[in-house]
Amino acid sequence: MQIRAAVLYEANSPLSIETVDLDPPGHNEVLVKMVATGICHSDLHIIKGHDPSPFPVVLGHEGGGIIEETGPGVTDLRPGDHVVLPAMFTCGKCRYCVEGEPALCSEALPAHLMGSLPGGGKRLHKNGLPLNVFYSQGSFAEYVVVHERTAVKVRDDAPLDVVCLLSCAISTGVGCIVNRARIRTGENVVTYGCGGVGLSVIMGAKLSGAGKIIAVDLIDWKLDLARELGADFTVNASKEDPQQRILEITGGGADYSIESIGSIPAIQQAFASIHSGGTCVLVGAPPMTELLELAPFEFLLGKTLTGTLLGNARSRIDIPRYVDLYMDSKLPIEKLVSGYCRLEDINGAFLDLEEGRVIREIVRF
Repeated sequence: MQIRAAVLYEANSPLSIETVDLDPPGHNEVLVKMVATGICHSDLHIIKGHDPSPFPVVLGHEGGGIIEETGPGVTDLRPGDHVVLPAMFTCGKCRYCVEGEPALCSEALPAHLMGSLPGGGKRLHKNGLPLNVFYSQGSFAEYVVVHERTAVKVRDDAPLDVVCLLSCAISTGVGCIVNRARIRTGENVVTYGCGGVGLSVIMGAKLSGAGKIIAVDLIDWKLDLARELGADFTVNASKEDPQQRILEITGGGADYSIESIGSIPAIQQAFASIHSGGTCVLVGAPPMTELLELAPFEFLLGKTLTGTLLGNARSRIDIPRYVDLYMDSKLPIEKLVSGYCRLEDINGAFLDLEEGRVIREIVRF
């Protein structure tokens, strides 16, 4: 079938809206008619050349849609099912999946680096040549073919043009608190960065009964939104020293700090903001070529520096739970939606994201 998709031919160039050919789903694959997909910094990293990717590529990894067709061997999904497409494929069989850490699935990364579906297949073509897809999904397209384990069924009454954000940003931020940090009631947490992930950290901390919740950013309107979502204190790092202010607020340092920007200086500040024995969790993704310098002595004080990929999400369990929390008004993810755009307007939406004017803009098909 022929569909429209946003194709990136090389870094530092605009996305091109083109008509491309999409093959029918193969074994264990499903055809999904897209309803909406979020625009994320991870896509922007590829556009700006900060992270590697095979070209040409159809980006997009925060998709939500409706199953249109199932391929041979698909047993858990059927046409008409509403699905969210998590950013991370999970095979369900490798050691990480079996041990309860599916976000670290050993089959996912090779497929992502190849720009293919699991197993190496590519279903998109232009003039007979294969197109790569981002995160085995490529949701900047009217239809996608994905592996059935890259589609999580959700309740039909949940708006897909909101819950699509559970594919990446929300699952990462909330999961960072719930699955990785596992904060206990009353513990203090600070998040560096108030984008989609950082604000989701705040929502997760609020749900988990955190004590003092502190938000750090450079933009006042983002800090205002952080307060609306549950932050008790906000720090504009362009106007005051965040480390000093956090030490004052907490009386010696936070129990947990979460860095969701992907900035080396911010990581260093976040690590310096925890007390002896505290934990700093890295969520943001700096360019892969950058290195981090820290004083080893701080580790002698019992500090922990760790990371999380996609919030250590168990997508097939967590996403339906988060949808229920949203529908029960306990996880207000709709507040992260800055606006909607058409596929034709996607380059302008990425400019808004790069210049800090939005939290999450969503392509609505």
